Amino acid sequence: MQGQNIIRTLLFIVFFSIGAAAVAASVLCDDLVRYYRNRHYLNQAERLTEKHELLNDDYDAVLMQVEDDPNLIRRLAPAALGADPTDPNTISPRATPLELAEAKKALAKIAEAEPNEPAMPAWLKRCREPDHRIYLFAAGAALILVSFACFGRLKTPDDEQDWSSTK
Repeated sequence: MQGQNIIRTLLFIVFFSIGAAAVAASVLCDDLVRYYRNRHYLNQAERLTEKHELLNDDYDAVLMQVEDDPNLIRRLAPAALGADPTDPNTISPRATPLELAEAKKALAKIAEAEPNEPAMPAWLKRCREPDHRIYLFAAGAALILVSFACFGRLKTPDDEQDWSSTK
């Protein structure tokens, strides 16, 4: 009898927990959607902040080099502005528009390869639909009712005697 009570208790806990989770998911679906979207936006903002910090560090390093070597500006200006170099001993390669387009495509592929997780999990997208939400709520409520009806407390002969003596 003791083993049967343990099994009934475990089954009650399992059925009730699953039912309660289903009801809670259907009721709190909008809040979960907001949570996952906000978390996604936060992760994107953190990645952008890290990129900006790296760019700032790079610019700081370039500014330090410019302060240390004044001739650096004369060497960088033609490359940055696209002007012809003024020094006759300087060799400057020219990139064709086709080569620039290919480089741009390669950089775009790298940018697309960044980790970009979905805003919300697939199960939440399915639960968000009104019909699925109603079904989820009904199934959870049914599991809760089944857990109380089938795995609730057993009536013992002592319980029946208590009820008959109070009448």
